[in-house]
Amino acid sequence: MAKEPSLKDVRHSSLGAFDVEAELKKLPAKPGVYLMHGEKDEILYVGKAVSLKNRVRQYFQGSRNKTAKIEQMVSRIARFEYIVTDSELEALVLECNLIKEHRPRYNTMLKDDKTYPYIKVTVWEDFPRVQLSREVKKDKSKYFGPYTSVGAVKDILDLLHKLYRIRTCSKNLPRDMGKERPCLNYHIKQCSAPCQGYITREEYREGIRKTLDFLNGNYGELARELEEKMLAASEAMDFEKAIEYREMLSGVKQIAQKQKITSSGLEDRDIIAMAREGEDAVVQVFFVREGRLIGRDHFHLNTAVDEEESQVLSSFVKQFYAGTPFIPRELLLQVPLEEEEVIGQWLGTKRGQKVRLASPKKGEKERLVELAAKNARLVLDQDKEKIKREELRTIGAMNQVGKWLGLEGVRRIEAYDISNISGFESVGSMVVYEDGKPKRSDYRKFRIQSVQGPNDYASMEEVLTRRFSHGLEEEEALREKGVDMRMGSFTRFPDLVMMDGGRGQVNIALGVLEKLKLDIPVCGMVKDDSHRTRGLYFHNVEIPIDKRSEGFRLITRIQDEAHRFAIEYHRSLRSKNQVKSILDDIPGIGPARRKALMKRFKSQEAIRAATVEELEKTPQMNRKAAREVYEFFHSPAPASLEST
Repeated sequence: MAKEPSLKDVRHSSLGAFDVEAELKKLPAKPGVYLMHGEKDEILYVGKAVSLKNRVRQYFQGSRNKTAKIEQMVSRIARFEYIVTDSELEALVLECNLIKEHRPRYNTMLKDDKTYPYIKVTVWEDFPRVQLSREVKKDKSKYFGPYTSVGAVKDILDLLHKLYRIRTCSKNLPRDMGKERPCLNYHIKQCSAPCQGYITREEYREGIRKTLDFLNGNYGELARELEEKMLAASEAMDFEKAIEYREMLSGVKQIAQKQKITSSGLEDRDIIAMAREGEDAVVQVFFVREGRLIGRDHFHLNTAVDEEESQVLSSFVKQFYAGTPFIPRELLLQVPLEEEEVIGQWLGTKRGQKVRLASPKKGEKERLVELAAKNARLVLDQDKEKIKREELRTIGAMNQVGKWLGLEGVRRIEAYDISNISGFESVGSMVVYEDGKPKRSDYRKFRIQSVQGPNDYASMEEVLTRRFSHGLEEEEALREKGVDMRMGSFTRFPDLVMMDGGRGQVNIALGVLEKLKLDIPVCGMVKDDSHRTRGLYFHNVEIPIDKRSEGFRLITRIQDEAHRFAIEYHRSLRSKNQVKSILDDIPGIGPARRKALMKRFKSQEAIRAATVEELEKTPQMNRKAAREVYEFFHSPAPASLEST
């Protein structure tokens, strides 16, 4: 398999000192991956090249062959970096990984990032298991799928466990036989308890054989067997058993109905076609395994209007199969792919054997591709209004906010809030929105350290100073180690900072950024007398905003989210502090004794009402500790109680 180059192989210069002409002359005539950066050092585009020297230079040469999308991207390039690889195949692998990690703005991107479930049968074990798996490994197990619904997989597994009583435990059998009692599954008749030796290896593996037949699509024998058992139970007046067999038979028929024959050949293949309208595209994939359609799924993409279908499908295939563990033997495609030879080589390397790429023009295969294309068009027609509404609500709203402020390229917003009660346990929150959606993995909480009492301005100054200082320090540390700066948790700075307030909060933020020599726009969310946002404060001017607009709704969501995150953190700290102030301040009572007391007495009132003898009987307690607790609650005006 092609190796993945280290980030140490990246060649780049600092943003301010980058000389495009000089760097173009240094480009090697070797295969590799290049990354185009914008003014804020964001990654605009990731591409691969057989020759970095020839490919990267083309972007900066006058040419009528550039698409409008590429022309726009080139106008925003501030610098580029590149990674040299040993082959074009290695470059393709790295390109897929970098696109998935950074999701550059000018690459054709999948909007969905799906992983598919498989059914895994551990046939190499003496007593195999049947499990749900999210990945396919070379571990001698048999895998079935992918399935497009986790619910469908769970239904199949549930049915198989009822039918053949297959174990779900991870015990090493036969080594661990008889070491523990049988589990609940045995008692509810969903496991034959091989861990107790209640079934022989041969009998158990017969159930596994039937399971494999079922997963391979051979339902007839099982359906007949269940029908016979249902009728026999009914004749014997065992109606409860008959109903159980009837439900199992119904489950088998439902699963069989979903997996219809689609091809006379018994190949594993994916059938891929697309439909487009403007910048929106939908790709439909049919999953055929051993001649049976086991599922289908669709994917939304953002494309450029002038992008060729072969380019769009190539981008889809690279992104989709970079994250999919199973590669079929054949891909049937609507049109031939761009770079088809190297993509086929890459897929073959992942699969471990040759993968055939074909664009059929006649016959059964062409009809299957046409069916996928019709389904893609149907999904696009159904979803385009929904997609437009979602884009207006997210990216459109971000663009609207940027337009109000006269800013371009606002993709990441950070908003801050302070929460306290009369200065008690002051905390700060930082929430992040990217492309109009919350990015919760980047949220941060701050416990105020240097401010005493209810001083929101000073608290906000501390929060912002800590956030951006940490980002700069982390960036410097990573740069010294030769590691990509984007690997840090605080190094991604926002395109816009939003403060929960007007002039005062904005000036605090601008003062912090000026001290740290950072140029980041800051605006305030100005509220009316009813504490509702009425406008934005930016460059010493209050900008009115349309309260019926998507931009206003986005600002409201950001503001509410910053409040919620701060209040939840403050509430959790306040709760912990209340418990600590009552019990942990008692001499001789540490975490273990506090836990034991709360477990036995359930409440602080019950502890207060207990006698010394009752307290002494609590695990972890002795006579001295019991007396300390009793005296703490019964001496005049305990200081700790007054403070709460």
